[in-house]
Amino acid sequence: VGHCHPDIVKAAHEQNQLLNTNSRYLHDNLVDYAERLSKTLPEKLCIFYFLNSGSEANDLALRLARQYTKHEDVIVLDHAYHGHLTSLIDISPYKFRNLEGQKEWVHVAPVPDTYRGLYREDHEDSVTAYADEVKNIIEHAHKRGRKIAAFFAESLPSVGGQIIPPAGYFQKVAEHVHKAGGVFIADEIQVGFGRVGKHFWAFQLQGEDFIPDIVTMGKPIGNGHPLACVATTEEIAEAFAATGVEYFNTFGGNPVSCAIGLAVLDVIEKEHLQAHATEVGNFLMKALKEQQIKHPIIGDVRGCGLFIGVDLIK
Repeated sequence: VGHCHPDIVKAAHEQNQLLNTNSRYLHDNLVDYAERLSKTLPEKLCIFYFLNSGSEANDLALRLARQYTKHEDVIVLDHAYHGHLTSLIDISPYKFRNLEGQKEWVHVAPVPDTYRGLYREDHEDSVTAYADEVKNIIEHAHKRGRKIAAFFAESLPSVGGQIIPPAGYFQKVAEHVHKAGGVFIADEIQVGFGRVGKHFWAFQLQGEDFIPDIVTMGKPIGNGHPLACVATTEEIAEAFAATGVEYFNTFGGNPVSCAIGLAVLDVIEKEHLQAHATEVGNFLMKALKEQQIKHPIIGDVRGCGLFIGVDLIK
């Protein structure tokens, strides 16, 4: 919402003057913030865990998925990056290919890229073709006696090249993953909070009939303040709590972080930033497409709101 936004600075300052403590001491801000966030999400995503970074959020999402499914394996999209913790480097092809390579429990699916990918715009049904790649991975894993805990993907692959997956892809993938006993994790760390304009969450671009089992948030959630969140269902949270090993995060959900989180949501609403993202995004897309007509080096212009990719080609 902008560097040093006065409303955010004020919220942090006021809460700092009152109390900032670890979250063993319950505080209304935590509950108020969870309630506000829940209004932006589908009803079944009603349990919230607060953390300090997107990496922490994605690591917890992995733990939740594994505890709920009792499976280990994870399917990710090629070129993905999900964070800097060891567990996340392991599911980030963008990183692990330059390090220790692919672990046995990690499976890499092709990015659903209809411009450069395996199945392109001229393909009769790229949605099914890309989803079938995930189905094949699951079948191959099962033959090797492995079981899928989660399909883990950014709602719009960003590090992978600002890709817009074709609508309906996530629905079909979720079908295959659920059938295999796994869960669908949507990483909204770079693409959530109204960035795509027409929706608050990028996964909503896939259609109203698609709801992930777990959603992770980071980066814009605190406007530069270290804040992150995992939203999930009651069933998954209950399976996680059933271990008796409670989830605790010293500063995750502290009063100042939650005051800032609430202020960010206020600003997004008050300043109509979703509509702004749509308007500016449309303006930029139009200008880029005009350049595309003039310059053969511009192969593709794609995007939604303030998430835009330009392919430069030889």
